[in-house]
Amino acid sequence: MKLQLSSWAITRPIPTIVIFLALTIAGIFSFINLPVTANPVINFPIVTVTVTQDGSSPTELENAVTKQVERAVSGIPGIRHISSTITEGVSTTTVEFDLNIDSYIATNDIREQISQIRSDLPQTIDEPLINRIDVEGGAILRYAVASDNQSIADLSWFVDDTISKQLIMIPGVQKVSRLGGAESVIRVEPDANKLAALQLSIVSLNELLRSVHQNSAGGSSKYNALQHTIRVLGEKNNIDEIKNIQLPVGEQQWIKLDDIATIYHGQKTSKTFSQLNGADVVGFAVFRAKDSSDTVVAAGVDNAIAELKQKHPDIDIQLVSSTVKYTESSYHLTIQTLLEGAFLTVIIVFFFLKSWRATLVAAVALPLSILPTFFILALFGYTLNSITLLALTLVIGILVDDAIVEIENIQKYIERGERPYLAALKASDAIGFAIVAITLTIVAVFLPVSFIGGFVGKYFVPFGITVSAAVLSSLLVARLVTPLMAAYLLLPSKRTITEHTTPQWIVNYTKLLLATLKHRKLALSLALMFLVGSVSTVAYLPAGFMPEGDISVSQIEVELPPGTPVEETQQAIIHMASLLHQREEIKSIYTIAGISDDAEGIAQHKGQLILTLTEPDEREMSQKQFENSIAHLLQQSPDARYTFSNSDGNKEFSLTFTGTDPQELEHQMHILRDSIAKIKGINNVRVVKPLLRKELIVKPITRDLGRTAVNVDEIANTLRVATMGEANSRSAKFNLPERQLALQVILPDYQKDDVNVLNNLYVRNNQQQNIPIKSIANIDFSDGPSQIDRINRSRKMSIEGNLEGLTLGEALESVMALPEYNALPTSVTQLEYGDMEYMNDMFNRFSTTMLFSILLVFAILIILFKDFMQPITILAALPFSIGGAIIALVLYGAMIDLPVIIGILMLMGIVTKNSILLVEFILEKERSGLSRELAIVEAGQERIRPIIMTTFAMIAGMIPLVLTTGADAGFRAPMAVAVIGGLLSSTVLSLLFVPVIYSFMDDLKKKILPLLAKFTSVTKADRDIKHW
Repeated sequence: MKLQLSSWAITRPIPTIVIFLALTIAGIFSFINLPVTANPVINFPIVTVTVTQDGSSPTELENAVTKQVERAVSGIPGIRHISSTITEGVSTTTVEFDLNIDSYIATNDIREQISQIRSDLPQTIDEPLINRIDVEGGAILRYAVASDNQSIADLSWFVDDTISKQLIMIPGVQKVSRLGGAESVIRVEPDANKLAALQLSIVSLNELLRSVHQNSAGGSSKYNALQHTIRVLGEKNNIDEIKNIQLPVGEQQWIKLDDIATIYHGQKTSKTFSQLNGADVVGFAVFRAKDSSDTVVAAGVDNAIAELKQKHPDIDIQLVSSTVKYTESSYHLTIQTLLEGAFLTVIIVFFFLKSWRATLVAAVALPLSILPTFFILALFGYTLNSITLLALTLVIGILVDDAIVEIENIQKYIERGERPYLAALKASDAIGFAIVAITLTIVAVFLPVSFIGGFVGKYFVPFGITVSAAVLSSLLVARLVTPLMAAYLLLPSKRTITEHTTPQWIVNYTKLLLATLKHRKLALSLALMFLVGSVSTVAYLPAGFMPEGDISVSQIEVELPPGTPVEETQQAIIHMASLLHQREEIKSIYTIAGISDDAEGIAQHKGQLILTLTEPDEREMSQKQFENSIAHLLQQSPDARYTFSNSDGNKEFSLTFTGTDPQELEHQMHILRDSIAKIKGINNVRVVKPLLRKELIVKPITRDLGRTAVNVDEIANTLRVATMGEANSRSAKFNLPERQLALQVILPDYQKDDVNVLNNLYVRNNQQQNIPIKSIANIDFSDGPSQIDRINRSRKMSIEGNLEGLTLGEALESVMALPEYNALPTSVTQLEYGDMEYMNDMFNRFSTTMLFSILLVFAILIILFKDFMQPITILAALPFSIGGAIIALVLYGAMIDLPVIIGILMLMGIVTKNSILLVEFILEKERSGLSRELAIVEAGQERIRPIIMTTFAMIAGMIPLVLTTGADAGFRAPMAVAVIGGLLSSTVLSLLFVPVIYSFMDDLKKKILPLLAKFTSVTKADRDIKHW
C-alpha cells in the first residue's frame, strides 16, 4: 500500500510550510490564552432547595418540610441522589443529577415542583430558595483581615463593602464570602420586667418600632403649578432620636423607647470567630467562576489586594491559604518535566542516528505536534490542567516515533547509495502504511473514551482528546514535514553499501529469533507463563480512586457536643492550635469557631483549623504523614472529635448507610464502628450521626389556647425575637451615609437565658391582646437531635475515619470481610456514595471501555491489512504489555487508581506499534517472493533498530515523570511507571514472540482458507483480475 502524501510534500514544499506555520501560530496563541486549572472543569448539575423557619427543630422541619420537598422532586428524570440536611430552622435538600442533565432545565423543573406543593408547606416558613450550584472545587484563595484600630464589626463591613465589591469586579471571580466577623446593628434591648409591667409583647414592640421608624411615599400634589411628590419621613437621624421615639402602650398612653429599653450601636451576638496565629481576624474566601483560569484570577486578586493595602495602610490583609500555589507548582513542574522529557528523547535519537541533521529532522516533530494540540484543546473548551498536561508529557516520546521510523527508513535508503531527495521519496512512501496504522490504533483506543459517562469520563475524555490530537499532529508531521526536511537537509552517505556491516547485537538477536522459531511451542509456552505469572501479581496491587496529593494545606474539621456555645468552641480550637504551634512544618494556623454554610446556617459547636504547611521540599514528611503525626496532639481535647478533610471537604474514608428505623440504624452503626476501629490503618473511626442537644420545650395548653385565642406561631415568634432577634429583612433600619443598620430588638443577655423571664413574656392573641406565656403553656427541658441527615429519602448515618498506610480499596476490602458487616440486617442498607461510588464506577466503566477499544483497534487493523488473522498477531502484544505494567507497579509500590488506569489505556494504544512494524514488513517481504522464515528474519533485522529507538525514546520522555518530586508526583509517577513497564515487556517479547505467533496464525490461515474455499465460487484468478 503506497501513500503518496509525502511525495506531494517533498515536491511542493511551500504549501506544507504554510500549513504548519498557520498551525504553529494558532497553537501559540491558544497556549497563551488557555486557562490554567488544577483539574478538568466538571460541571455537576446540582440544585438546592433551602427552606427556613426560625426556631423550628430539625424533627419538626423533617416532617413538615423536608419529606414534602423530597417527595415532590423525586419524580424528576435524571436524578442521581437526593440528600437533605436539617438543622435548627433550616432544611436544605440537595438534588444531584446525572452529568448529562442541563442544570438550568433541572433548576426549572425543581422550581415548578416546589411551586405545586407550596400551599402544603407551613405558612410561617420563608419562601423556599432554589439555587443552581456551580461546583468548582471550593475556594481557591483565603485571606485574613486585621487591624489595630478597628473593631471586628468595622472590619467585617470593610470586607463586605470594600474588599468584596472590588474583587467581584475582577474577571473570573465568581463570589467573595466573608468568614467569621460580626455585623453592626443598633441594639434595642427592652427590659423584660418593664414589658411585663406594661403587658407589652416584644413582637408588638418590634412591629411598633418598625411602623414609626420608616420613610414612606405619600403620593403627589400640585403646588404653584408644579407637581411635588409627597414623602413621609419617619426615620431618625441619630441614636438619641431613636431613644426618644414615643410608643403607644394603651389608650391615650405613650412611653419613650428609652424608658423601657437600652439602645446603643453594637453588633449582633457573634456566632463565629476567626483567628490567625492567635490574633482575631475577619476572613474571606475567593471562588473562581466556571471556565476561568486559577492563575489569572489569583493574579488579578493579588493586584487588587496590593492596591487595597496602599489605600488602607492601617489594615493588614494576609493570604492564609491558596490552592493556586499547588496549581502553579503543578503547572510549572509539568512544563519542566515535558521539556526534560523532550531533551532526553532527542538525546536518545541522536545516540542511535549519530547525525545532528537527522536528529534535527526528528526533533522538529515535537514542537510541530504539541503546538497544534493546544489549538485543539482551545476548540474543545478544555483547560491546561493536571490531566491534559500529563497527557502531553506522556506522549512526548510517541510524538517522535513516526518521525524516527520515517528518518530511519530514509537513512537506510541513503546508505544504499540513494541521493537524499530520491531516498526521501522512496522511503517515506514505502513506510507510510505502517505509520498510518500505528497512529490510527492509538486514536482508536481513545475514541471509545469519548463516550464514557459519569465523573470518571470527565477525566478520561480530556486525556484521550489531548493524546489523539497530539498523535494525529505527529502523523501529519511525519508524513509531510519529516520527509520534506530529510530530502533537503540530509547528506549523501560517504560509504558504499558494502562498507556497512551488521552490528553484533543485531546478529545476536537474529540467532535468538531463529531459535524461537525453531522451538515455537516452547517459546509460546514461556510467553504464556510470563503472562500468567505477571497477571497473577495483580493481587498484590491495592485499589484506590485518586492518589494522595500534597497541597501544603491541612484542613481539620472539629465538632464539640451540640449546644456548646461558640465561645467554648473557640477555646477548644485555640487549645488545639496552641499544641500544633510547636510543629516546624506549620507556617500559619487559621481557626474558625462557628461554621457557616448555605446548608446548615451557623453551627456554634463546629469549628475548623486550616494549617498552611511549608513547601513539600522544605519538610521531611509528606502532608499525609504530617497529618498522621499530629493525631495524638488533637486527641488531647477529649470533648472534641476531629477529622481531616481535603480541599473539597471530603473525608478519606467514609461509608454511608441508610435505614428505615433510626434507632436500629444507630445501633448497627456503633457495632460496626467498634469492629472497624480494630482494623490497622483505619484511625479515628467515628459514627457521624445526629448528636443530641439540650432543648427548651414549650408545650401550649390546648384548652387555654382556644380560650385566649393565641396562635402557636405567635408563641414561637415571641420567643424567637426575644432570644435571637428578628431577621434583618423584618427589622426597622437605621441609615448611615453608606449603609443601613438593622434595629435589632432582643432581650439583654442576662435575661434571654433566664427561663423564668421567658415564662413571663407576653404574647399577642388574635384580638391584639397580650397574654403571658405562663398562663397558656408549660416550659420544660428535653433532648433533641441537633441535625438530621437524609439521603434518597431515608435517614442517613456514616462511618468515617482517616487512613494510614492503607488505600481506599484496601480499607473497603477489610471492612467488607468483617462478620459484623456481613451480618447487617435487611433494614440497614449501604449506599455507594462519594469516593467509593466513583471508584467502583471507574473500574466498571474502564472494563467496558477497554473491551470496546480492543474491538475498535481490531476492526481498524482488519480494514488496513485486509485480513482477519494477522490483526490477532498484532494484538498479541497487549497482554505482554499489561503483564509488564503490573510487575512494574508492584515493584514501585503503587496502587491501581485513576492515573494508573489512564496509563494502561494509553499503553494499549502504543504497544501495537512494534507488532505493526514487524507484521507489515513480513507481509511485504512475503509478497516479494521470500519464504516465511526468511521474511520474518529480514523483518526482525530491518525493524529492530526503529523499534528499539522508538521504545527508548518513549521511555526517555517518561523518565522525568518517575523521578520528579513535587505536589502531584503521586499522580504522575505511577502512570509513567505503568507505561514504562509495559513498553519494556512488550518490546522484548514482541521482538521474539510476535514472529512466533505470526507463524502459528499463518499456519492456521493456510488450513482454514481451503475449507472456506469450498463454500465459494471465487477463485484466485478472479481475485487477480485488474478491475477498472
